[in-house]
Amino acid sequence: MIFKKKLERIIDKNNSLLCVGLDPEMEKIPQHLKKLKYPFFEFNKEIVDATYDLVCAYKPNIAFYESLGLKGLEQLKMTAHYLRKKYPEIPIVVDAKRGDIGNTMNHYAKSIFEYWKFDAVTVHPFLGLDSLKPFFQYKDKLIIMLLKFSNPDSKMFMDLKTGSDKFYLTVAKTIAKWPYGNIGIMAGATYPQELRQLRNIFPDNIFLSPGLGAQGGEIKQAVGAGVDAHGKGIMFNSSRAVIYASKGKDFSKIAREKAKEFRNEINKYR
Repeated sequence: MIFKKKLERIIDKNNSLLCVGLDPEMEKIPQHLKKLKYPFFEFNKEIVDATYDLVCAYKPNIAFYESLGLKGLEQLKMTAHYLRKKYPEIPIVVDAKRGDIGNTMNHYAKSIFEYWKFDAVTVHPFLGLDSLKPFFQYKDKLIIMLLKFSNPDSKMFMDLKTGSDKFYLTVAKTIAKWPYGNIGIMAGATYPQELRQLRNIFPDNIFLSPGLGAQGGEIKQAVGAGVDAHGKGIMFNSSRAVIYASKGKDFSKIAREKAKEFRNEINKYR
């Protein structure tokens, strides 16, 4: 199924624009899970089972699994398989931030979409169009361009002037001319003004917007800036503020309460 249609269906079903990041860290997960053979998987499973009816997507960041080596990647594979089997209607966005020359990207794309079977991926657009063509060949998947990051120092380079525009806007206006229908845009909720500028350039594209919660994104401003004309078209990601809302044995229950709070707060301003 084409990503945009899959996302629209789950947005309508769950009345949600909330994307939950599945970013487990050994020192942060509840103590009782650390004794298990697959602590990351068990943590993710409980989070997913507690929030599946409140989200529009899940977003594992591959770095959190790579840091454990093969055992971590095995648990990412288990998580993806569990999601596809039990909740196949929910998109899985992998935050992998790929960027390289075309030949290497061909293998990255094959890995992401054929081995891992993810629905969407984040990529760096700064090597130009030819580097991304291997990803665009997967027409039912969403290829998310990293344009405006949520961290404070992202403006160190992204805001450099290139003629009359800042660098990220120059890149955005170039991407807007590319002849592909599966281009997504990443813009942090921590920069609502810039998010609105990018929405104006890409009125119909799907956005991923991290930064709600732990990074301090202001929900009202971000929602007003990021939604499309139909009050949809964007996945607002929150990771730490949801999954680490509690370290107790009731962590999944508390995570559900936090996810519901975010979902409802976002919906107030759609």
